[in-house]
Amino acid sequence: MLANARIRHARIESFHHRRGCMSSPLRARGASLVEVLIAVLVFGVGIIGLAGLLIISFRSNQVGYLRTQAEFIAMGMADRMRANPLGVWSGAYDSASYPLTVTQDCTKTAACTPADLAKRDQAQWSSQLTTFLPNSSASIACTKGVTADATQLQMRPPYAGNCVMKITWIERTAADSATSTVKAQTYAWNFQP
Repeated sequence: MLANARIRHARIESFHHRRGCMSSPLRARGASLVEVLIAVLVFGVGIIGLAGLLIISFRSNQVGYLRTQAEFIAMGMADRMRANPLGVWSGAYDSASYPLTVTQDCTKTAACTPADLAKRDQAQWSSQLTTFLPNSSASIACTKGVTADATQLQMRPPYAGNCVMKITWIERTAADSATSTVKAQTYAWNFQP
């Protein structure tokens, strides 16, 4: 048995001598500790990179959210304008300084005139602009086509004019905080109510 142990010990020494490393078991443990530290460092850098990607993803989602809100707000106002053609014909929706602070005096007992309905629509749209878009401003400008006579205006007139709606808001770009800029975005829509 002692002979077998000596042979094994001789083989191990021969192996280490051929490899050129006469390291002790303590040095072997230290080498694996360095490997673990490097692995932890690489893992930490990966986690930091993942956190950066998440931040950029959140900013991109916010940009998409704001652009979707601008689209919904614009379509809502266009639908309101289509429901009130007399207000559109009279120019009651035209303004270059939205959001406005307007009030309307319609009650349940007194019906709204087309101008009052336009004021109500402007107040609701102005509220939506300030609620859903940061630092927003907007304008609506309608040009009239063929002027309809008074009888045709009482019915649903074929509005031959055109309206241009512009909504502007502030958003941050989806870059890192050191290079991201705050820039104004504009949604412009040319439509026929």
